[in-house]
Amino acid sequence: MSVPHRVAVLALDGVIAIDLGTPAQVFGAARTDDGVPLYAVATCTPGGQPVRSSAGFQVLPDHGLELLDSADTVIVPGIHAGSPLRDGTMAAEVADALRAAYARGARVMSICTGAFVLAAAGLLDGRPATTHWAYAPRFRRLHPGVRLDPDVLFVDDGRVLTSAGVAAGIDLCLHVVRTDHGSAVANRAARRCVVPPWRDGGQAQYIERPVPRGADHGTAATREWARQRLHEPMALREMAAHARMSVRTFTRHFRSETGLSPAQWLLQQRTEHARVLLETTDLSVDRIARDTGFGTTAALRQHFHSRVGVAPSAYRRTFRRPSPAASPAPPSPAAPPSPGPADLGVVAPGRPDVSELSTATTA
Repeated sequence: MSVPHRVAVLALDGVIAIDLGTPAQVFGAARTDDGVPLYAVATCTPGGQPVRSSAGFQVLPDHGLELLDSADTVIVPGIHAGSPLRDGTMAAEVADALRAAYARGARVMSICTGAFVLAAAGLLDGRPATTHWAYAPRFRRLHPGVRLDPDVLFVDDGRVLTSAGVAAGIDLCLHVVRTDHGSAVANRAARRCVVPPWRDGGQAQYIERPVPRGADHGTAATREWARQRLHEPMALREMAAHARMSVRTFTRHFRSETGLSPAQWLLQQRTEHARVLLETTDLSVDRIARDTGFGTTAALRQHFHSRVGVAPSAYRRTFRRPSPAASPAPPSPAAPPSPGPADLGVVAPGRPDVSELSTATTA
């Protein structure tokens, strides 16, 4: 049995309570089909000493900074106080431990204002990163060398990943589970945590947006209706008609509720359904292109590579589970039926830059 991936959560004084608990909850829910844990999560503090949390209690850790010496992933939750937020500095021992972990190959992540800690350690210099939108002006003032994007939920820049605040930390952790083990594992973890299985990393943070007035005025029913018809061409006016709204009103409500335009959202859904089919079926890439609404293999390859970073065939080789050894079956004269839309996994990072629907869709 393989050793679980070791995750070290570094809690500093003023740690945000929900950020502190997120990694243990999400990674702890990631398991194999047989229920074997895929991650081992532990918490540490400088010197193994208690630290204050933002919720009025102290954190009593089991480990000191030595935990970072053997961690495969190091996560810094957000903080509500301390020198990283105040003046962009931090204790040398903490900065050295973080830099050493990264130098030996560990993946380093931050949630919310934990990005101030990574930046103070010099790990974000010249990199794209994000943090909670409310702290963006301060972050830019303290760390002008970081390419801050406060409008996204998370940023994956290889071995350094950052997220916005609160729920965006869940999105980032699920994204990592998906990257490590595929959508099936990430989906199970999301269900166990009773959270949506994914939100796109490039989706906008919800900054001072009005709350939808109620179910009768929202687009949730239309989004579910569209998910069941991903294989069909779909025009914006059809979606608006289903929601019983004008196109202009529908588009405004849709962006308010999802942070995306209908075109971006639909392309996102089709790409994610393609990922699920690539992981869980033996359907040809051409068949998947048709069944997900891209229409042609070329269109699927173009959009899939743009959003995921690899070609569909390469993605399948990475995440498709080998079938149990069995005698080869004679080829079926007819293509197998396509499964309907399944639970979707975490979207790969990067801001959506799509103004049109897929080739099988008209606006």
